[in-house]
Amino acid sequence: MPAYTVRARARFEAAHHLRAYRGAPEAAHGHSWQVEAAVGAARLDAEGIAFDFVELKRALEAIAGELDHRDINTVPPFDRRSPTTEHLAVWFHERLVARLPQAAIAEITVWEGPDVSATYRPDGAAP
Repeated sequence: MPAYTVRARARFEAAHHLRAYRGAPEAAHGHSWQVEAAVGAARLDAEGIAFDFVELKRALEAIAGELDHRDINTVPPFDRRSPTTEHLAVWFHERLVARLPQAAIAEITVWEGPDVSATYRPDGAAP
């Protein structure tokens, strides 16, 4: 288990609709989304840093920018897969791993507004 956890957040505005919510497609609607990435580290570097906040935030903002002011249902794979908050959390994780392969990403949390969120943990650990 890591001794340190570094977190960064990014925000984006986007619309979406679930494809079969309670048996029927939802109407398209928008949210003020937020995503948070948590990176674990067992130790600090010579400067006393577990993982560079700046690098993590830039990567997260770049990924969020792919969805900003868009209809998420038009962005692959969400043109074929329902853009649930849970699916978005996995999508962010996959993209962040590709951008920061040296980062031990512990979890990704996506908020669909200020009060509701979903968290993806790649190791499958429960909270």
